[in-house]
Amino acid sequence: MPDASDVPSDIEIIKQRKKDGIEIPLQKNVQAKATSTYLEYVKLVHNAMPEIDYDDIDTSTKFLGHKFSAPIIIDSMTGGTDEATIINGRLGELAEKYGLGMGLGSQRAGLKSEELAATYSVARKNAPNAFLIANIGGAQLAKGLTIDEARKIVKMIRANALVVHLNPLQELVQPEGEPRYKGVLAKISELAKSMDVPVIVKEVGAGISKEVAIKLEMAGISAINVAGAGGTSWAGVEKLRAEAMKDDIKTHLGEMFWDWGIPTAASLIEVRKAVKLPVVASGGLRNGLEVGKCVALGASMAAMAYPFLRAAAMSRENLFAFADTIMAELKSTMFLVGARNIPALASSRYILTGALAQEVSSRT
Repeated sequence: MPDASDVPSDIEIIKQRKKDGIEIPLQKNVQAKATSTYLEYVKLVHNAMPEIDYDDIDTSTKFLGHKFSAPIIIDSMTGGTDEATIINGRLGELAEKYGLGMGLGSQRAGLKSEELAATYSVARKNAPNAFLIANIGGAQLAKGLTIDEARKIVKMIRANALVVHLNPLQELVQPEGEPRYKGVLAKISELAKSMDVPVIVKEVGAGISKEVAIKLEMAGISAINVAGAGGTSWAGVEKLRAEAMKDDIKTHLGEMFWDWGIPTAASLIEVRKAVKLPVVASGGLRNGLEVGKCVALGASMAAMAYPFLRAAAMSRENLFAFADTIMAELKSTMFLVGARNIPALASSRYILTGALAQEVSSRT
C-alpha cells in the first residue's frame, strides 16, 4: 500500500486541476473543431454616411445597476493555483483601469483554505471599484453547497454579483466530475431569493436554450450568460486530462462531444426572444467586431475568457495592448454602422445568413 504521505491531499488535487485548466487551453488546441460561434453569419449593415465623429463615440453602458466603460466582461476563468494569482491580479488591474467587468473562476477551492482564497481575492485587491462576479457551480449547488457558503464566496472577493455556472458536459467528461444536476433549479431559485447581490446563471461553452432560459427567469435570477459553443471546448480540455489519466471511457466521451452545444449566436438570439432578462453573450468571442455583433443581436454585455487569459499569461503589457485593440475594434464597428452610443448599436440593422439563418428559422 502507498504511504499516506504519497496520497495527494484535496487541496493538491484542486490546485493541479486548476493548473490544468490554465495550461491546457494555452498549450494545446482545444478550440471548437467542426462548429463555430455562428457570428460569422451575422452581417452588420455598413453606413456610408454615419454623421458622427469617431472621437465622439461613447461605448459606456449600464448593467445590473453598474456603469461600465464598454459592454465587456472578462469572463470567469481561473483561481485556486499559484499561476492564477498572477493572472487574476493582472486581470483585476485591467478591469479597474478600463472600467470593465470581471468574473472569477469557480471559487469552491477558496472555501478549502486561505491560501487558495487569496488566488481569487487578489482581483479585488487590484480592482477596488470594478464590477467583480463571484462563481459557484450548479453541480456543487445540487450536491449541497449551502447559502452560507455562497455568501462566503461572495465575501471572499467582495463581489457585486454571483454567477452559477452550468457545466453538465464538463462534469460528464471530467475524470473527477460530478454529473449530478437533480434539484439544481430549486437551488438556484433559493439562491436568487437569499443573496444580497444579483444572481447570474451561465453555461461554460455549450449554450443555453430558450426552454432553460424561461425556467431560469421564473426562478428569479437577474441575468443569463449564454456561453455558447464555438470557442474553447471544455469537453476537449477534460478529454486531454482523461487521456493523461488513462481513463478510456472519459477520453472517448470527450472526443465524441467535443463540439456539442448551441452556437453562441443561435443561443443568444433564442434566449433574447424568450426572456426579458438582460443577456450576456459569450462563447468564442475573439474581437471587438464580434462584441458589436452581439450587442446588435440583443446582448446587454459581451464576455471573453480565452483571449484575456492568453494575453494575461504573457505579460501585463500584452494584456493592456489587447484591451486597447478590443476597444478600438468596438469603436470602429460603431463608427461604421453610424452608432454614436451603445443604445444606437443595439438598434443597428443586421442580416443573418448561412447556417445561422437556417438554424434560427428552424428554432422558431
